[in-house]
Amino acid sequence: MSLDVVLDATSMVLILAGALLCLVAAIGLLRFRDVPSRLHAATKPQVLGLILICLAIALSLRSWPVVAFLVPIVLIQLATAPLSAHMIGRQAYRNGTIDRSHLYADELDDSQRTPPAAGG
Repeated sequence: MSLDVVLDATSMVLILAGALLCLVAAIGLLRFRDVPSRLHAATKPQVLGLILICLAIALSLRSWPVVAFLVPIVLIQLATAPLSAHMIGRQAYRNGTIDRSHLYADELDDSQRTPPAAGG
């Protein structure tokens, strides 16, 4: 077996794994009931699936310009997915669509905060 055959087979496996992870993320968005579970399904498997697909494309095309194009795509996805999930979670908390009884710790609840120390 040549190196090209091994790299092509590896890229096919990576594309299949990435597509399955993206499918799992889509199914999770439909099946989960609450916002934190949906955010988990929307960010973690989807980002890993995109990384695997980009890695497969880089292995398949074997070109440095392609790698240079794919690296910013992955970095932007890694930067924006947690930020968008955080903003959606905060908005869901403010709207009251999160079941607060299932939260282990509620850092946003004003009644649980201690006032700052007086003096200075």
